[in-house]
Amino acid sequence: MVIGTIFGHRRGHVWFCVQHDRLSTRPALLLELSILTHQLVKEMRFGLVRITLECDDRSSDLATCPLRSVPVWALHCNGRKLGFAARRKAGDKVRLMLKAMESTTVGAGALPAGFGFGSGSSDSEGPVMYMRSNYEHVVGSADSESFHLINPDQFPGQELSVFLLRSRNS
Repeated sequence: MVIGTIFGHRRGHVWFCVQHDRLSTRPALLLELSILTHQLVKEMRFGLVRITLECDDRSSDLATCPLRSVPVWALHCNGRKLGFAARRKAGDKVRLMLKAMESTTVGAGALPAGFGFGSGSSDSEGPVMYMRSNYEHVVGSADSESFHLINPDQFPGQELSVFLLRSRNS
């Protein structure tokens, strides 16, 4: 089990952060997705969201590196290609935001303006929306990992999964 946080400014890109410990400000995985936050919120209204991030191994470097080290991914949301995702390093603003959220185990809400992050971000983009929860982390092979949101009340509801897949080209 890991802590997963999906966050972003309302009109900005979605970020997906995985932490092994909620007190850590150094994420195990940090991805910036090309889908906009308000688009993802729209998708979530239907209760089922599948985000698939795919890379291929045409580059010999990508064929042998750990899956989480892949720098760029093709992004699909509920079967539709929606652009790309990029692995990022946590900058000062992301670490500050994670520090502010360390007491939050599970929940959704908004942090006040002032947590600008990523390229072109500014405080004028308003609050940062977030959804934080426990995720089941499943490693299928060296070429597949997935993160499945664990509903805290054990009742059916929001289903959200993020899949990392590496295609093998022969």
